[in-house]
Amino acid sequence: MEPEEPMPSAGYAEVRIVAASPESARRVAEVLRSRFAADEQRSYPAHSGGGTRLHLTVDTTRPAGTAPSWLVASRTSGNDHDRTDES
Repeated sequence: MEPEEPMPSAGYAEVRIVAASPESARRVAEVLRSRFAADEQRSYPAHSGGGTRLHLTVDTTRPAGTAPSWLVASRTSGNDHDRTDES
């Protein structure tokens, strides 16, 4: 049994993202940050078999402002995948 984590303050949510790749986890975090103000994300290995765990705290009482500079710098061009189903 895992130890119980402290409850976040009212209006805040602790978000844990588990993904096969760091890029997938960052993309999910980016969507959350586009909607809510959030603190710096923390990234950890998911388990010995690979994967990534990403933790961040979002403030549900404040809308997102401008993207932090580290987020803008880490964005990809958006052309990573060819999409044949889009027109």
